[in-house]
Amino acid sequence: MVEVTVRELRNDGGRVLDRVERGESLTVTRDGHPVAELRPLARRPLRASALLSRWRGLAHVDAARLKADIDDTLDSSL
Repeated sequence: MVEVTVRELRNDGGRVLDRVERGESLTVTRDGHPVAELRPLARRPLRASALLSRWRGLAHVDAARLKADIDDTLDSSL
C-alpha cells in the first residue's frame, strides 16, 4: 500500500482524495509510522429494476454485421 504523510494529506487533500476515488488505497503516516488507511468506499449495488431498465435501453447488435465488421478490420493472415 502506498504511503502519504499527514502533511501531504493536509496540504494536498484534494489530490490525495482524487487518488482514493480512482481506486487507490493509501496509508497515512505521521513521523514515519502508519496511523490510518484511506480506501475507496464499496459501491452500492444496483437494484434489479435499474439493471433491467439499462438493459432495455441498449442498442440492438446484429451479430452477422458485427462479425463482418470485425473480419473487414482484422488481418486474417495473422
